[in-house]
Amino acid sequence: MLSEKVVVITGGAGLIGQEFVKAVVENAGIAIIADINSTLGAEVRDKLQNEMSTENIDFVELDITSKDSLNEAIKQLDQKYSTIDALVNNAYPRNDQFGRHFFDVEYSDFVENVGLNLGGYFVASQQFSEFFKEQGHGNIINIASIYGVVAPKFEIYENTKMSSAVEYAAIKAGLIHLTKYMAKYFKGLNIRVNALSPGGILDNQPQEFLHAYERVCLNKGMLDQRDLKGSLVYLLSDMSKYVNGQNIIVDDGFSL
Repeated sequence: MLSEKVVVITGGAGLIGQEFVKAVVENAGIAIIADINSTLGAEVRDKLQNEMSTENIDFVELDITSKDSLNEAIKQLDQKYSTIDALVNNAYPRNDQFGRHFFDVEYSDFVENVGLNLGGYFVASQQFSEFFKEQGHGNIINIASIYGVVAPKFEIYENTKMSSAVEYAAIKAGLIHLTKYMAKYFKGLNIRVNALSPGGILDNQPQEFLHAYERVCLNKGMLDQRDLKGSLVYLLSDMSKYVNGQNIIVDDGFSL
């Protein structure tokens, strides 16, 4: 479904990013791991190349908050592949104070985290869309969240040390609307923009939380990162050619 498409995945060395890379390659595309951690990015590229017996995985160092870094990465990829077909905004930049409880969040940390994450998605989209405009086509997929759609279900965090970060809710809700804004702003440019909003992803959470989460879902509960691959490939492919400005929710009914 993605034959010869060059797809840049920010945060491609991470938990979800690696599955996205696999999904692209499994569908005959070329996956570019774009990550700020050059050592980890290169290691993941080599590991996945060996696992999948393919050379269709590349790495480029990228800081999504830096125009210089973005433009250098775009230049490198253009020179090597002569095209960039899609950008998947999947990076998850945050400072060390991210995720504190509401009354403990400092203004400076709130502003910094919103700037790093939502601001980073904006500037990455801005710079790539400049390239897409000149190229004549492009596709941007923003990885948002169900907590950008509905308020957190705080009761599922009871009796755990976990919480739902207020910055996260603001970032993801803003990202969904930024998706709509950009889709409409790019009218006539052949650049489409959509969002993918996952439910919770398994990542060594405590059992008490997992049971509470499952009770508000319909079948499975917490998702595996592989559960997002089909929706991503659909949005990247020509099967969704006229899907634009939309947010696809994959959450096993959590948000109902």
